[in-house]
Amino acid sequence: MAIRVIRGYRTISCEAARVLAGSLPWDLDARALSSIYFWREEAHGRGDTPAPREVEAQREEILRLLLLEWEERLAQPSAGLRTIQAVRPVLRQWLDRRHGVMTFRLTQILSGHGCFGRYLHVVAGREPTAECHHCDGCPEDTAQHTLEACPAWATERQELGAVVGRDLSLPAVVQAMVDSERSWKAVLTFCETVLRSKEDAEREREATATDPARRRRPGRRRRADVGRLPP
Repeated sequence: MAIRVIRGYRTISCEAARVLAGSLPWDLDARALSSIYFWREEAHGRGDTPAPREVEAQREEILRLLLLEWEERLAQPSAGLRTIQAVRPVLRQWLDRRHGVMTFRLTQILSGHGCFGRYLHVVAGREPTAECHHCDGCPEDTAQHTLEACPAWATERQELGAVVGRDLSLPAVVQAMVDSERSWKAVLTFCETVLRSKEDAEREREATATDPARRRRPGRRRRADVGRLPP
């Protein structure tokens, strides 16, 4: 469900997907609901009827404690380390923000799962190497390389830096995104522009591939081709 919310690939880890979606782990969510229920039952047993503002204050306190527990869990994630390390310091701001939505291409940059050489080679098995096809001499194309270093996107990066600042490490970018709607939109624009270009280039490579297993195939034919790819 979290992956559907963020419009991401199913290879994104559960922990990273929940953080990006702002979805409290269900065991903690259930504990919050049960705590509120039993608190109200105890009040009714004493003959009290809590006012709505009291119920809301109790709910806020319970959620605050559970968010602290969630943050402790995220200190040692089993997967999605890059994403979680960027969002965890501003988790409460990320959850409470009133601007910005996740999109397919924004999720790719934040998660690292998308149209990047490393992902296409290591995870998806759609590329023979992890190299960057948009610059010379880069043996591994990653989301961070695309965001921070690849010279092919220098113009887009300059426009992004003019809004969010010169530090384009993922934690700094996420901090800027939660701080202002303008920064969120700037990051979103960068992701949409750059990844559309990368996707177009990937489709061209697939269309001209000599290896049939590396051509884009729909449905069963594509799954069969992927099954024949080397490890």
